[in-house]
Amino acid sequence: MGLWEAVSMAVGTMIGASIFSVFGVGAEIAGQNLPAAFLLSGLYAFIVAYSYAKLGTKIISNSGPIAFIIKGIGDGVVTGALSVLMWLTYVVSIAMFAKGFAGYFLPLLRINTSALNTALLEVLVIVLFTVLNFFGSKAVGKTEFYMVLAKLSILVVFISVGISSIKPSSIQPRLDSPHLKGLLHASVIFFLSYMGFGLITNASENIRNAAKNIPRAIYISLGIVLIVYTTIALAAVGNLSPAELIRAKENALAVAAKPFLGRFGFLLISIGALFSISSALNATLYGGANISYSLAKDGDLPDFFERKIWFKSVEGLYITAVLSVAFALFFNMVGIASITSSVFTLIYIFVLISHFRLSKDVGGKKTFLGFNIGLLSALFLALLYFQFFSQKVAFYGTFAVIFGAVVVEATFRFLKKRSLILHRKSERSPNNRHQP
Repeated sequence: MGLWEAVSMAVGTMIGASIFSVFGVGAEIAGQNLPAAFLLSGLYAFIVAYSYAKLGTKIISNSGPIAFIIKGIGDGVVTGALSVLMWLTYVVSIAMFAKGFAGYFLPLLRINTSALNTALLEVLVIVLFTVLNFFGSKAVGKTEFYMVLAKLSILVVFISVGISSIKPSSIQPRLDSPHLKGLLHASVIFFLSYMGFGLITNASENIRNAAKNIPRAIYISLGIVLIVYTTIALAAVGNLSPAELIRAKENALAVAAKPFLGRFGFLLISIGALFSISSALNATLYGGANISYSLAKDGDLPDFFERKIWFKSVEGLYITAVLSVAFALFFNMVGIASITSSVFTLIYIFVLISHFRLSKDVGGKKTFLGFNIGLLSALFLALLYFQFFSQKVAFYGTFAVIFGAVVVEATFRFLKKRSLILHRKSERSPNNRHQP
């Protein structure tokens, strides 16, 4: 895999369901400050990307951030629990995508968006892509290519036309206390919209000239996505008031296209959202399974998660799908997005701590890393604060997911006497390419 293939993989994942499925949620929280929220969350992402880029040049493993943490703080229950948490973030993300799909599909066909109809569709779409993934990577890859192509083409139309009809007064940031609080809250939730850049390190063993191309791919993909997210937010807020976006929060982007593209715009963006969300759900279900495989290979998850035996014993795929259905049915969109952001932020904090400990070997200024760890820890606490006062189910859900991961990992280690082993390929000179 070359540089631009790695960039395409990350961009295709990041410009996925988040811009469609949580856009209305962001409008509800940030209001007119929505574009600024995307900019701020992008800044958080670049802080994490700095550590991913430095670590990724020296620790080349498809286990990605878990490999960084093992190298930085060693093997233990905490490290193992974080690896289980990483898999669970995929599970929760699949649930979010299923809810986003229902939010666009039902209004498009003018079907009543009742709780029963929504729940049935959420279950159906997860089952559909579970079946597709059962047939293996060839089916997934072919489907993914066409869905990514369709969604990017549609978003280009939305941005190009929408930017030209913006009302300047509608995009001026609000700086009073309630709006600033909403801006911070939304920026922390939108942090998850950029999490796809980490997939570059999860494919690092397959990237050509990894030490050079991994940091380039991370920074280029983040830059592209930051521009796309911000311009989409400007086009939406500049053409539709926050109140109108909030009323249509289940399919806000499609409604935002109406003022400058009419009914055609609503249909176009709804179809684009379905392609985009399907693409992200498909890739996440497959990607989550491959993460589970990597962890199983390293001795951290039960053997039935290992992908090589899926086609004989499919428990790993089924458990991922069933847990995703449970999250989709029992949590709303804000709750799911919030849980995903908090869990990913926790994993990122440990990646930064690992970088701090390894900075002499991999490069990086300790003062800057200390500041980054402090900032990310503050963001994690801020997200818990917002959850406690506005989404108590998400607050308890976050701790339930973390506690569950610790219990599962401790049980594995007690019953199986497991230890987490780092399998990695170190970056080597051409004359020493096969050195272990």
